[in-house]
Amino acid sequence: MVGTFILLGIIAAVIGYGVVIYNNLVSLKHGVTKAWSNIDVLLKQRHDELPKLVETCKQYMQYEQDTLEKVMQARAAVHTAQQQGDMGALGAAEGQLRLGLGNLFAVAEAYPDLKANETFQHLQSRISGLEESIADRREFYNESVNNNNVRIEQIPDLFVARLFNFKQADLLEFSEEERQDVDLKSLFNG
Repeated sequence: MVGTFILLGIIAAVIGYGVVIYNNLVSLKHGVTKAWSNIDVLLKQRHDELPKLVETCKQYMQYEQDTLEKVMQARAAVHTAQQQGDMGALGAAEGQLRLGLGNLFAVAEAYPDLKANETFQHLQSRISGLEESIADRREFYNESVNNNNVRIEQIPDLFVARLFNFKQADLLEFSEEERQDVDLKSLFNG
């Protein structure tokens, strides 16, 4: 009789511990989803602002159509990768968009009327702010992904993760080339 209670107590403790592990893994998984949603909101805001910026620039930049087209192509690539949830493609597209925006802002320096335009100044400030926010949120997302991925590989969480088919999430990474600073001197001389 006492042995049965001890056995039932051990089984209850193991099941209780499994439930705690499961709930922690669920919390981590949803943390990754929440972190991605924060990035997604900022990407959508930037996606909406970029056409306004390009349209403002078109009024002044008659000979810079290639620069404007590259920004819009990169914007479309970011949107496609975002919709597909492809972190690898999103990282590459983000790098191209950041490079394109750097080029656009550098070229704008050659157009004093554009630089003085209140709409351009507002949009440039807004997009720069969004870029900083995206970088911050990307760091938080990658931290959430790392926490999730580490936990589902650690014992005893590993057993619960495999039992309930918890998956690793992908980091949002940029290539080495895309992480380098834009050489503004070459842009001004180009």
